[in-house]
Amino acid sequence: MPLMSSRPFDYNSKPILIFWETTKACDLACKHCRASALTEGLPDEMNLEQSFNLLDQIKSFGPPYPVLILTGGDIMKKKGLEQILKRAKELGLPVSMSPSATPLLGEEAYALMKKYGVKSLSLSLDGSSPFTHDWLRGIEGTFDRTVRLMREIISEGFTLQINTAVFRRNVMELPEILKILVDNKVKTWEVFFLIKTGRGIDREDLDPQGYEDVNNYLSFASRYGVVVRTVEAPFFRRIMLERARQDYDGGETYKNLVSKTIELLGKPGERSQGHTSNTRDGKGIIFVSHNGDVNPSGFLPYNLGNVKEKSIVDIYRNNEILIKMRDPKNFKGRCGICEYGDICGGSRSRAFSYYGDLFQEDPMCIYVPQALKSLNSTR
Repeated sequence: MPLMSSRPFDYNSKPILIFWETTKACDLACKHCRASALTEGLPDEMNLEQSFNLLDQIKSFGPPYPVLILTGGDIMKKKGLEQILKRAKELGLPVSMSPSATPLLGEEAYALMKKYGVKSLSLSLDGSSPFTHDWLRGIEGTFDRTVRLMREIISEGFTLQINTAVFRRNVMELPEILKILVDNKVKTWEVFFLIKTGRGIDREDLDPQGYEDVNNYLSFASRYGVVVRTVEAPFFRRIMLERARQDYDGGETYKNLVSKTIELLGKPGERSQGHTSNTRDGKGIIFVSHNGDVNPSGFLPYNLGNVKEKSIVDIYRNNEILIKMRDPKNFKGRCGICEYGDICGGSRSRAFSYYGDLFQEDPMCIYVPQALKSLNSTR
């Protein structure tokens, strides 16, 4: 059965996760990133005093506090990182970190994280070999370093999540990536789907049937002892519920992925471990950029306010757009009438990137809601 979230949570009151892009500085040059490689942070990056103020604001949400995920750029290039970690620990805020696979991540970094109570990290692995991963990341040798760091991080006692962006060039490598995770006892796999950015990487995006096949494959993959989450493919949750009731008679991509996985790892267990909480862009999740701008997510560049001028608590609870986004009845097209509107609701980031409309339907979901089927059957 799917892994369901049984704990009730008021997503209008506070988010579960706050992603803070602490800096744009990073030595990698990833093709799907929001920014080009920068050796230093931008001039409008929040300074230490402003960073402390943001932490104080997050404290005001009250316990249980949202998990603060420090990202970049490369978090290890954030000036004042130790002071930020120290203040977060003093405030009792749970912190996770998403560093880049560069030489900055090593023994000194691990010691710093342990000193201030960081227990979980994430790394990106976007291919089963340097050919694909290094192509996406823009720096030769990144794949080998990532695999080494993955083993180091686990041996240091941290909980590790592996993030994978899926696209045409690497989609058939997903079974090999899964094997790397299983072999190294990684327990969480977060799979990212592309959002149109107007850059060359857009040509690598899957078509709607590909999205359906891959998300059904991820449901299958979660039976190998790895908790699977998706980013910008909330219809994975609908698929998890469907697979609990019936098998998937999928396309060639799905069948080839399943066959390859069984060949590599043997037959799966019975229990799926797909993550199916009801969060989505702006609902349980919020993003703070390097300069303090607040967006519904890191993939949705819609400015809701700035934490230098207004508390993130006020923005999250009272912004009219966010309030509207949390109610699927406000969505248009199929998303607005879908019976899976609450647990899914479609990617608001993808709707915005395709249509310039936060409330349009997700163009990559092929599901036909029951209400639409009923309407069509009466015509």
